Amino acid sequence: MDNNNLVRFLLTFFLGFIGSIVINHTSLKPAGYTSRSLAYFFLSIVTFGIYGLVASICNLTFDPNKEKNIGYFKG
Repeated sequence: MDNNNLVRFLLTFFLGFIGSIVINHTSLKPAGYTSRSLAYFFLSIVTFGIYGLVASICNLTFDPNKEKNIGYFKG
């Protein structure tokens, strides 16, 4: 497991939207990907935090070789 994946998981799980912004503007951002910061915020509110938990787990298992990763888009 990549240490960056663990850090992204912890930031997203405990800080949610703020963690996503931190990830997006630091070296924790996966190369070639952009974090969906606003999606973390709105979907976490709508789903009462369930999306934040799912996105955190997906950050832990992030694989740059996959075509899609929840919470990120190529760009």
